[in-house]
Amino acid sequence: MAGTAHTFSFFVLRLMPIMETWRYLPYAESSAFENMATDEALLRHAGTAPPVPTLRFFGWVPPAVSLGYFQDARKEVNLPYCREHSIDVVRRPTGGKAVFHDHEVTYALVAGENHPLFPRGILGTYQVISSAILRALSKLGVEAEMAADGRSHAPDGLAAFCFSVPSRYELLVKGRKICGSAQTRSKGVFLQHGSILVDFDPARTAAVLVNPGERVEQKIREMERAVTSLRSHLKERISPLGLTRVLLEGFEEVFHVRIMPGDLSPEERSIKEHLLRTKYTVEKWNVEGKGPD
Repeated sequence: MAGTAHTFSFFVLRLMPIMETWRYLPYAESSAFENMATDEALLRHAGTAPPVPTLRFFGWVPPAVSLGYFQDARKEVNLPYCREHSIDVVRRPTGGKAVFHDHEVTYALVAGENHPLFPRGILGTYQVISSAILRALSKLGVEAEMAADGRSHAPDGLAAFCFSVPSRYELLVKGRKICGSAQTRSKGVFLQHGSILVDFDPARTAAVLVNPGERVEQKIREMERAVTSLRSHLKERISPLGLTRVLLEGFEEVFHVRIMPGDLSPEERSIKEHLLRTKYTVEKWNVEGKGPD
């Protein structure tokens, strides 16, 4: 009887799927320059060998503006206001529009383009990652939905602002955008990162992203119609760490993986420090988009 039970248990274990393990870099708050150097270091190193998917969540201290790869900083950000109020300006390795990072949790996910858990195309990857964030928000009682189609254009004067319009599969709550994302691909690897708004200050955002002389009050009203945050939909405030825990659950459940805490490898750390020194703290890159390589 004991032998039969042992054989049965072994048979059941053989039938159970082996759960994949991802690496998680625990939530940390860093400067804009360090955050983007870290994301690009993960992308670059992953391109040298078959990568284990890596997920991280982070905050921005001090607050900062991140520009899409191709944006014109002088036209699309109020640089004098940012300098006066100690708001950093950094250029992302991904495309898309400008984001003011203040009260939010930002995620970054790096994985191979051919990884079986991710569709091959960019839109498919957006969809499955948004599904994980959607699952997390539902755990908080926030009823979000994916945008079925991106809008054709932003309101006048908000064309440079990421949250002005949703791209396909980005997340909306009652028609207003709560999460914006961007993606880049290199050497068989993708990096997708995005912002989940915990709170939103349209007046401060307009001051950062609207150049002097433009109709600021109108832009504030347009932002209020286009953007929302968790604070508007939760009875109690949620901390970044609290949101991070729920997000981890969402990713584990949607992708059916185990996500274990880890750290940057020595090679990744070396790439990060090089990028931080030669690219992300250099105004020529952040403002003009001209990098060292």
